[in-house]
Amino acid sequence: MQLNGSEIILQCLLEQKVDTIFGYPGGAVLNIYDALYKCPQLRHVLVAHEQGAAHAADGYARSTGRVGVCLATSGPGATNLVTGLATAYMDSSPVVAITGNVTSAQLGLDSFQEVDITGVTMPVTKHNFLVRRVEDLAGIIRTAFTIANTGRKGPVLIDVPKDITAAVCEYTPVSPEPVPEPPMPDQGWYLKAVEMVREAKRPFIYAGGGVISAGAAEELSAFAKKVDAPVSCSLMCQGGFDQADPRYVGMLGMHGTKTASCCIRDCDLLIAVGTRFSDRVTCDTGTFGRNCRILQIDIDPAEFNKNVRVDIRLKGNARAILAALNKSIPQLRHAEWMGQVGAWQPEYPLAQPAPAEGAVTPKAVMEALYAIGGEDMILSTEVGQHQMWAAEYFTFRRPRQFITSGGLGTMGFGLGAAIGAQLGNPDRLVVNVAGDGSFYMNMNELSTAAKYNIPVVELLMNNGVLGMVRQWQNLFYGKRYSQTTLEKKTDFQKLAEGFGIRYFEINTAEEIAPVLQAAVGCKEPALVNCRINQDLNVLPMVPGGSSVEQPLLEM
Repeated sequence: MQLNGSEIILQCLLEQKVDTIFGYPGGAVLNIYDALYKCPQLRHVLVAHEQGAAHAADGYARSTGRVGVCLATSGPGATNLVTGLATAYMDSSPVVAITGNVTSAQLGLDSFQEVDITGVTMPVTKHNFLVRRVEDLAGIIRTAFTIANTGRKGPVLIDVPKDITAAVCEYTPVSPEPVPEPPMPDQGWYLKAVEMVREAKRPFIYAGGGVISAGAAEELSAFAKKVDAPVSCSLMCQGGFDQADPRYVGMLGMHGTKTASCCIRDCDLLIAVGTRFSDRVTCDTGTFGRNCRILQIDIDPAEFNKNVRVDIRLKGNARAILAALNKSIPQLRHAEWMGQVGAWQPEYPLAQPAPAEGAVTPKAVMEALYAIGGEDMILSTEVGQHQMWAAEYFTFRRPRQFITSGGLGTMGFGLGAAIGAQLGNPDRLVVNVAGDGSFYMNMNELSTAAKYNIPVVELLMNNGVLGMVRQWQNLFYGKRYSQTTLEKKTDFQKLAEGFGIRYFEINTAEEIAPVLQAAVGCKEPALVNCRINQDLNVLPMVPGGSSVEQPLLEM
């Protein structure tokens, strides 16, 4: 059949089972939006800012496991996607971004709203395309989805000049091919890994976001039981292992638990699954894992020996490799080691005393939220202290339950991501935990939630400061709080009412549970202003350059 480029784009999206696009119109994509007007099968969500579209597509992808899609016009519309694409790239999230551009004849002439967006985004996408011929368009879109969703997943950008969206060519529908399974690791390395695991007396499993991306949570759980080992999860793997399981010892790294730091200090084998050993985990790489051998399982060979030297590396899909190991390894018992780990856990609890009687603590808020929302709830966050408190004090029971910016650390990510997660999971409760610093970066997307009556709850941990930066100033800069005390005069109730959403407020510990219950129960977009003390810190904490084995437990 004969279709124009805009119609081909939409038909290819339907081929890929896309049901939702997050975007913002402009001159270079008018043809696409005209085609959307006549395509009711695709739901378009009009955001307040293109960065919100990228974050929403990312949140949709992380919470559903499907590719998220965003759409923007040329020039500033395209550049507004960049932070969102970089966020998805750092956390290996599958997103396809489609941007319009000036006509082919105007490219390179500094035309109005022209930007070389493929050049700009080359470092923060898995791949990008500039479409030169309408005949190539369908193939490029199909390839983009394959790239985004295979191997180490990530964002792909397709830049389409305006004349290409209007040009006509023959279009033939094609059913998408199944995602190919990567090959299993080299047999020699695999057999050495099996022997290494069998020989270990004090194994310790450290799981990263690759476990969730690969759908390997069940295999990881079975592996932990088979090996009889404690388990720690990175920030990106929260929910990849059931945190109600007594084997779980908390996060490892800068804000990890003391128990996890004891495990990395005393284990004789570290089994790292789907993790890249970021600096926030290793802290001082010279002392990280110095007393143990390391087995790393990852789909991306670029991560082997990049940050940490490893003894055995298994390249491939984490789910397939763990499933194979579960068959190859006999049931192991490490009673003495597990007994020691069990003794550390009550000795080093994650405690957070209230600064005054009746005061609100983030720990109490997260525990109440879990009691109300349970294991089916999706929790997104912005970036800062509140992000760490959510990871520390909420009990994540299942994959894709925690949506956060780990690698790039993008303030302003969470609300857009929550909107995407809610639209991808309409039957589940979605709460975005925000700090007031991040809140000012994306509160415009409350208008999106209100417009479509998307029932996300914005839980604002309001301490009036840029808390994480202030915490560092407290420790290392002589308590010189330069530009971290916000002192804004915002009336949050009027702001919520102005956006057309419900408003709730928490001022005392007694109000936490009933107010959260009311906000969740209203089933409308809501803002909960939760006032907390500005001197509450995220602990434990490993100061920069220090060993992960020696976290600060108090300040």
